[in-house]
Amino acid sequence: MDTSEINSHPDPHRALVPLLMRHERQIFAYIYTMVPNRHDAEDILQETSLTIYDKFQEFEQGTDFLAWAMRIAWWKVRAARQKYARSKVVFNDEVMEAVAHTAETMVEETSQMQVALGQCLQKLNERDRRMILMRYEQGSGVERAAMASGRSLQAAYKSIMRIKQVLHDCVINNVSKEEALS
Repeated sequence: MDTSEINSHPDPHRALVPLLMRHERQIFAYIYTMVPNRHDAEDILQETSLTIYDKFQEFEQGTDFLAWAMRIAWWKVRAARQKYARSKVVFNDEVMEAVAHTAETMVEETSQMQVALGQCLQKLNERDRRMILMRYEQGSGVERAAMASGRSLQAAYKSIMRIKQVLHDCVINNVSKEEALS
């Protein structure tokens, strides 16, 4: 369906439904890489979907719908950042832009892994989850994570390596199960 068909059709949003259905998981995975938890990512996905609906007549048919939708998601995540500013895990703009760029260019390959990582992070015990998130938090590092957890620097390095291995194995396992079901 070309742009003239979308704009001349009595309901131009009719073309939107299959596009959203096809790309919703990828848009969600993209959002989920930039927000602290699944519930918030789902809320932002809903807001993003509403904006996509409202602005669909501006979409140029024949261009990359997923890239257009992810750009809208990017702005929705940025708008939501104030809400998350009180959270311990807030990424700075440079990190968010790097994540967004990477996600845009690798969305096909990474969407399953991103969702799996979020699921695997939720499976960690609270102490390990805090340790790994603090390690990658803005202005933080292993030293700060060690101090906050009451571990020595050497113990913190070992814990982080162990947590990263657990996360890696969990992600690979989840993605393998997903691919087997497909």
